[in-house]
Amino acid sequence: MFDAIGQIFQGLINFLTPIILPEWKSLVDLFPVFLLIGVAGPLLSLLALGWFLYFAGKPRSRIPYSAPAPQPARIVDGRPVYPLGEPYCPVHELIYPSGETRCEIDKRDLAVICPKCETGRPAYIDTCGNCGLVLKIDHTVPALRPAGPPPGGAAAA
Repeated sequence: MFDAIGQIFQGLINFLTPIILPEWKSLVDLFPVFLLIGVAGPLLSLLALGWFLYFAGKPRSRIPYSAPAPQPARIVDGRPVYPLGEPYCPVHELIYPSGETRCEIDKRDLAVICPKCETGRPAYIDTCGNCGLVLKIDHTVPALRPAGPPPGGAAAA
């Protein structure tokens, strides 16, 4: 029985000897592996994390705004047909986007047909002289406001 306990104890000592009293040459031979794991591994991890954060947070390219070009009027029975409430140039038979008041070609005033009473008028006049309909179309884009409380304090009750 003492032989069995002695063999177990000797096996434990043989197992712990390289851990307690290491062979220094083999540890020095493992130095490049420790260097790779301890230095290069974290540096590569930080590099990959920085690359991901840069590409995830970099500003996106903006799509340039191009103003809509005038469109030719539809011809019915040899005469141009202009949509109601849209500015048009009767000389060049072009329909312009809303908010335009001058022809791009020769800088003439554009005309508009009132959508209510179908009376023609210049596009720079906001109110119809016949029925009084105010037709002013602003072609600017309104700015969006944040949905949160106002800056500098609590939300107004």
